[in-house]
This record gives sequence, structure tokens and C-alpha cells, in this order.
Amino acid sequence: MLDCDDTEPLRAVELGRQYVDLDLGFVDAAVIAMCESLGETKVATLDRRHFGVVRPAHCERLRLLPEGNA
Repeated sequence: MLDCDDTEPLRAVELGRQYVDLDLGFVDAAVIAMCESLGETKVATLDRRHFGVVRPAHCERLRLLPEGNA
């Protein structure tokens, strides 16, 4: 179980505003905010449309798993 403080939800809202044209939802933004908080560079998702575009603060891009043709 992961604990989060006020930082992650606030960052998720910030990401949502930054990527308003992408229509990034709160849950996707919160996952990215948690990756930033934990220093994680990989995320398991089939949502390449959102996660492939957003640039997290801690790395150039997230490595999307599973890898492959998409």
C-alpha cells in the first residue's frame, strides 16, 4: 500500500491543467504524480495515448509496459 500526502493530488491537478488539451483524467495524472514522487520511470498501462505524451518532472518520459508495437 502506498501512502500519499497533499503533494501528489496537487501535482495531479497541475498536470491536468498543463495537459488540458489532452483531456488527461485525474486518475492518469495521479499515477504520473505518484511515479514522480517515487522516482519510478516505468508504468504498466495500455493507455499509450495519455502516458506516451505526458512528460513527468523526474525523467524525459515514462517507460510504458508492456513494451511492443503500439
